[in-house]
Amino acid sequence: MPFLELFDETLDINSTDNYELSVQFSPEGFHFCILDTIRNKYILLRSSEPDENKNFTADKLDEIIRKDDFLSKRFKKVNIVMLSPKFTLVPSPLFEHDKKEEYFTFNHILAEGDIVLSNKIPEPDAYIVFSVQKPVYELSIHQYPSVQPYHHTKPLLDQASLHSRRINSYYIHVHIERDFFNLIILHHNILKFSNSFNYRNISDILYYVLNVFKNLGIGQEETIHFSGLTEKYNDLSTSFALYVRNIKFTDPAGNFTFSYIFNEIELHRYINLFGVTNCE
Repeated sequence: MPFLELFDETLDINSTDNYELSVQFSPEGFHFCILDTIRNKYILLRSSEPDENKNFTADKLDEIIRKDDFLSKRFKKVNIVMLSPKFTLVPSPLFEHDKKEEYFTFNHILAEGDIVLSNKIPEPDAYIVFSVQKPVYELSIHQYPSVQPYHHTKPLLDQASLHSRRINSYYIHVHIERDFFNLIILHHNILKFSNSFNYRNISDILYYVLNVFKNLGIGQEETIHFSGLTEKYNDLSTSFALYVRNIKFTDPAGNFTFSYIFNEIELHRYINLFGVTNCE
């Protein structure tokens, strides 16, 4: 089981009342980080991933949590992020909580054993309606009963909006997960497109992104911002460089900094986990 741990020498297990914990639950991996709220600095990251071509069960996730020395502690604040390719956006004026399953099934088939949840987002004024595996959801609320899980597009949209304010044109963000990716497009900080696509190979990602470009009339001179499970000079970025002039990798931004120990990793891989502290 691949495991990554980075921690600053100032980390103190007896000071968690001053720390903000962010956790990402999913069958594809379990990650958490700690923000020192006194200094607004990230000081710990732990990441566990299943072996290749395997997923974590809820029981395995529970085992990881129970064995961790930090996760049983009391924190100043806790955030939970959950991955799911199945989601839809519903404008707030049309949203009713008791109809969220109905909204979800307009666009998706609800898999057996899944549960439908919702999150309010400020921009655009809407709700994210999404599904997650019920055992994973129940594990999260058992561990942190007062915390409402966030769909991963909530911090992702927040990060995209934050970065787009610096660009007086299109802001195009492609976030890669193991079996799916998100494509978010803003124009003058107004959301124009947000969707997820399942993929099997790089050609699938190229096809979906370039087809959306064509339908929206977006030219090849625009910049694509990548995050998630991709890196500079790999096959994905090299393939996109044949069709798009500018490629960037977008690190998490907000009212926080990072300990020097995070220089060892590519921060864009954990943009949702680090960025969730910005969410309201």
